[in-house]
Amino acid sequence: MSLFLKFVYGFFLLTVLVEGHDKVVVCYYGTWATYRSGAGKFSVSDINTSLCTHLVYTFVGIQSDGSVVSLDPYLDLADNYGLNNFNKFNALKQQNATLKTILAVGGWNEGSAKYSTMAASATLRKTFITTARDMLLNHGFDGLDIDWEYPNQRDTTQGSADVKNFSLLLKELREEFDKHGLLVTAAVAAVKQSASMSYDIPTMSKYVDLISIMTYDMYGAWDSVTGHNAPLHEDKDRINAVDAALKYWLTQGCPPEKLVLGLPLYGRTFTLTDANANGVGAPASGAGIAGQYTATNGLIGYNEFCNKLKTETWDVLYDSIAQVPYAVQGKNWVSYDDPNSLAKKVEYAMNLGIAGAMVWSIETDDFHGKCGEDFALLRAINNAIAGSPSTSTSTSTITPSTTVSTTASTKPSTMASTYPSTTTSSTTVSTTKAPTSSTSSPTTTSTVKTTTTTAPTPSALCTQEGPIANPDDCSTFFICVMGGYGLETRLMECPNDLVWDDTNKYCNYKYLVTC
Repeated sequence: MSLFLKFVYGFFLLTVLVEGHDKVVVCYYGTWATYRSGAGKFSVSDINTSLCTHLVYTFVGIQSDGSVVSLDPYLDLADNYGLNNFNKFNALKQQNATLKTILAVGGWNEGSAKYSTMAASATLRKTFITTARDMLLNHGFDGLDIDWEYPNQRDTTQGSADVKNFSLLLKELREEFDKHGLLVTAAVAAVKQSASMSYDIPTMSKYVDLISIMTYDMYGAWDSVTGHNAPLHEDKDRINAVDAALKYWLTQGCPPEKLVLGLPLYGRTFTLTDANANGVGAPASGAGIAGQYTATNGLIGYNEFCNKLKTETWDVLYDSIAQVPYAVQGKNWVSYDDPNSLAKKVEYAMNLGIAGAMVWSIETDDFHGKCGEDFALLRAINNAIAGSPSTSTSTSTITPSTTVSTTASTKPSTMASTYPSTTTSSTTVSTTKAPTSSTSSPTTTSTVKTTTTTAPTPSALCTQEGPIANPDDCSTFFICVMGGYGLETRLMECPNDLVWDDTNKYCNYKYLVTC
């Protein structure tokens, strides 16, 4: 294939018209919403295909041999009277011929260890790539989204080697996927403190079609004070913000035509220490209210919170610097986005000439239109893109830098999937809070506690690096890591009411596990 034809083909794959614009709108779908009750239930049939250019199905995972597998075969597959969601999801392209469907692998609950080990081995990488390819082709997906959370962080088995290995994995994926016309995309930590630890940005950018930065979870219940989930701008004392993340990725060498701005369709909730001290940066004593359907303290979907604003008394305030709203009710403090604040972020980002926007995640938009128009947030994003002059002309003036900072920080990184606190083992790597992905199958969000411990008989428990069951308590599990005296254990606690599933190597619902 000539270079010209390759360019035309790639442009066709990535340029589709949605709601009057030619930018991408990448929509993550948290498939576990199928199991929610009442008006919170969101199935494949609820997806509006006119509001997204790329739909991302979350998540599949990997086994110890590197093979890609379904994490919920009953939901994903048709076998044994399953719900067959893979095929139903891809059938959505019958409603929108330009729609691209992407399958996401990873997420918070999958951890980093398996991906770290896989990426370090040529054999395991080949197995990962071929099984991913086959799954995509067999079910009709257009590409794979890599959501490794995160290289060189959390329970990594290879440490800083992850950075180079991640780029190598993407290179080999690109080479194989180009033979089949498949896309390669990635969801990545947004803020400098985390991204600088995990990515060689100029190198990885060569091999992916789109890079979605998870510009949310800038602050949350893991912090001791209140803060905005996704502030557009921040003041000098609080530096995590959308503008800083965008500028970091662009100056570090990410091409603007591949960069996608992540936007949250959910809010972060806090409990104030003192109801009278209720501003931004006020002392907080932990996670706040939970949503009716997401049922997780510290997080609330827009569809859940907009109903609260309609039926309850809240003081709704606006931060003119961050350009986002927040709401207070007694000791309840909620940071969230509304159509106006999302539009402002989109307008800012479009002026940098980037590829478009990504949302985490569509099942927490007001998809039933209980508070007004259905999918109000997604519509606001599309309208803001369509109204931006930069949908046809790039106005970016950011110049790439030739240096990349690799200084580690204890400040949490971001993302679409569950988010733990930033506890750090004294002898291994730091544990940071994730992307959703803002929610990660099979749960939404929680705190994962990490403690440094030595097993009574380490040699009997740890035979290789990676996660293993705790024989005494299935609500926890061990991560085996190489320490100063050989393999050592780190005790991990499953989030919420989940238990360790040693077959699939992740925390799972109790009813799916023999404990």
